[in-house]
Amino acid sequence: MQQRLGQHFLKDKKVLARIAASLEMESGDVVFEIGPGHGELTRELLAQAPEAKIIAIERDPELAAALKHEFAENPDLEIFRGDAVALLPKLTSELAKNTADAAKTYKVTGNIPYYITGRLFRLLGDVKKKPARCIFTVQREVGERAVAKNGKMNLLSASLQSWAEPKILFNIGRGAFSPPPEVDSVVILLERKPKNLASGAYFKLIRALFKQPRKTILNNFRSGLNLQREEAEALLIGSGILSEQRPQDLNIEAIEALLHTLVKAGGQGKSGK
Repeated sequence: MQQRLGQHFLKDKKVLARIAASLEMESGDVVFEIGPGHGELTRELLAQAPEAKIIAIERDPELAAALKHEFAENPDLEIFRGDAVALLPKLTSELAKNTADAAKTYKVTGNIPYYITGRLFRLLGDVKKKPARCIFTVQREVGERAVAKNGKMNLLSASLQSWAEPKILFNIGRGAFSPPPEVDSVVILLERKPKNLASGAYFKLIRALFKQPRKTILNNFRSGLNLQREEAEALLIGSGILSEQRPQDLNIEAIEALLHTLVKAGGQGKSGK
């Protein structure tokens, strides 16, 4: 079961306490925990924020049943069994529609299995009501890609940085998990930006720009959005981007400028995903 679901349970109590504290939970917050497992982090969340609402989403039916049994009498915890990537959009949408909860801040946390990391990050970019703060345990390589900027920009960092400011908070040793993973892990923070660039047009643009990282921005931009060379060059120049640069040389400001230039020109920037 554990290996099939890619589960390596975080057991170190000091690390769990740091993760919970990093959420900066306040009274009235709604916190979604992805993959609570045996409830190690769940207990810490409840201990640190007794006036917050914890909503745990567990895919494994046996673990979900055990959690429901253990926390049956706790009104501050609600447990859902299922795929977090499928359930989270529905639950956050319901939160936004509920008059009593619409103004509430929600946050997301969890020890994220590798196989759902990409899907989860794409989901967070798509949801209308963005989380104020996310604290995730991920593979170190994923964390480093998420925070990458000028000179190391990539599709993941461009996607996340459209709405959040990613930051690696600390490393976690392999011995903190059971069973120990074969890779190193980090805890990352995603803090919502005041300005949100995430949109269908934005994601279509970055998929084009980073489609083939070793090619020039001009080549990716042209082929990805089906533009003539002269048109593509003019749009890049109008955005202050050098055609011969590589995608990793971009930053969020340059991508935003290019998106605005596309929209102003009435081009592909107006298209959806």
